[in-house]
Amino acid sequence: MTAAIHPAAPHHLPNFLPGADGSDWLLAFMAVFVVVAVLGFGVMFLTLHSLPERLAHRGHKLQFQVVAVLGLLALLTHIHLFWVAALLLALVDIPDIGGHLRRIAGSAERMAGLPPGGGDTLDPPAPRAPAEARPADAPPPPQRAAGPPSAAPAAAAPPPREG
Repeated sequence: MTAAIHPAAPHHLPNFLPGADGSDWLLAFMAVFVVVAVLGFGVMFLTLHSLPERLAHRGHKLQFQVVAVLGLLALLTHIHLFWVAALLLALVDIPDIGGHLRRIAGSAERMAGLPPGGGDTLDPPAPRAPAEARPADAPPPPQRAAGPPSAAPAAAAPPPREG
């Protein structure tokens, strides 16, 4: 049987109309286009959203953990101020003050004659071994007088005056 076109119908039909067999190529194309567009938009959104975290990670910033938490808060709460704060923190280079303080503390310990880490007040320092071992029957070393080494012995106090 041949499909005859109605005499009143135009002889040229537009391409967006489905065929006689029910196949609709425009519907299939639009379905694929929408799926690709939604996936592409999602990838672009997540890539842009993770920009502060990637900047902080690439720069080996000290505040990387804070930037990552702010990025997650911005993603989950939709408060864009968190994302802006994360971006600003990722772009600002906070100086490493702790490294300088560790160097100062190490120098102070070395000047005090403590072993490295011996100035820590949380853990008592381990007893140091004496520089020279002395025999058990040797007399103890003489004790130094308290005070500065250049101080002369104190003079006796004068007797109180009567009168």
